[in-house]
Parts: sequence; C-alpha cells; structure tokens
Amino acid sequence: QVQLVESGGGLVQPGGSLRLSCAASGFTFSSYDMGWYRQAPGKEREFVAISKIGGSTTYADSVKGRFTISRDNGKNTVYLQMNSVKPEDTAVYYCYARSVIVYWGKGTLVTVSS
Repeated sequence: QVQLVESGGGLVQPGGSLRLSCAASGFTFSSYDMGWYRQAPGKEREFVAISKIGGSTTYADSVKGRFTISRDNGKNTVYLQMNSVKPEDTAVYYCYARSVIVYWGKGTLVTVSS
C-alpha cells in the first residue's frame, strides 16, 4: 500500500523558515522522482520543486533561491526547506512521487502570517 505522509506545516512569520518532510512507503523510493506542489486558497495547484533520481533538482521561479529540496533514500523521505518565506507562500503543500505513475500525499498546510 503506497503512502506519502507530509509533516512540518504550520504557522510561520514572514521571513521565517520551515522544513516540510514527506515519509514514503509501499514503493521503491529510490526509483521515483520526488517533489512538491502547492495549492493556495482559490488557486490552482502549482509546481514547487522536484528531486530526480539522477540527482538533479528543479524549482519554480517563485521559490528559487529560497526553498531547497532534498531526499534521503535510506529513510525514504523527501524534504522541503523553506527560508525567507512570504505571505504568498501560504498554501497546502503536497508531496508527490513520479515514475510511470504518480502518487500524491494528502498535504500539509503552511500559513505565512504575522
């Protein structure tokens, strides 16, 4: 049974930092690209970052230089380090795993507000 469980969301002040985690199980983690999407209230889901099995990473322009994605294949976990957060980063953040099929987590809410 495939599971992607996000954690680490919460309330953070503008300019602050937060680290999201996504624990995976039920599939061969190291054989999947792992990434994050987000969905802000009233908006469509948008790409945030991806960590590919070859080691490369890609970021949305809106988070480049502020967010860092990393993965630990030994722990079957992917992380999203969020620094210098802005109110517009407020969203539900979803972890996903991509190969010939895509798996999604249920999301974790990040609220950036003073």
